[in-house]
Amino acid sequence: MTERDIMNEELFRYVPAELSELFSRSVYSYKIVRDLRDYLTHLKPGGDCEEVEQGVWISRSAKVASTAIIYPPAIICEGAEIRHCAYIRGSVYIGRGAVAGNSTELKNAVLLDDAKAPHFNYVGDSVLGKGAHMGAGAITSNLKSTGGEVIIRAVEDIRTGTRKLGAMIGDGAEIGCGTVLNPGTVIGRESIVYPLLSVRGTVAPYSIMKDKDTVVRRRDCI
Repeated sequence: MTERDIMNEELFRYVPAELSELFSRSVYSYKIVRDLRDYLTHLKPGGDCEEVEQGVWISRSAKVASTAIIYPPAIICEGAEIRHCAYIRGSVYIGRGAVAGNSTELKNAVLLDDAKAPHFNYVGDSVLGKGAHMGAGAITSNLKSTGGEVIIRAVEDIRTGTRKLGAMIGDGAEIGCGTVLNPGTVIGRESIVYPLLSVRGTVAPYSIMKDKDTVVRRRDCI
């Protein structure tokens, strides 16, 4: 995976207007995560979003379960769905048609339009592209066991200067059930990661990761 492949413009091609400034500040998504809280704190979304409590904006067309817990700053856009016992820990943007499902926990994260974390997922310090999907029990690990700086492993290592960074998951990517995306993992757009894998480093766009040693090109995308 080249350095260009992990730039925002390659991973995320469908960014809503209200986030365009945030995404344009840096070519790499780890800086999106770094700046997210401050950006959402000062963002006043348009459309039919209402501030239901200080710092929590929810669209009138969103479906939010009464058992969900939502801390500010948080923005939940049109047609989004927040299901039973979802835990929104703050600094979270949930795009149009996106889903935070049963017992899913989101923290300092962006779910772009139609992204889905529908069943028992943890998404922390991470970005899910438009239409990206996490299978049941898939998680983004955002802290190294050693507690040190997260480094994105690409053609050249990228030092992020942060101890907390989850995954950058490109548009349309599919993450299999029970998979762990280790800190600083980058999944290229339209790629598929098989279930029950522990993934670190980068997966190129339009790929299928069958195991840690087997990554093939998606034939339907050639």
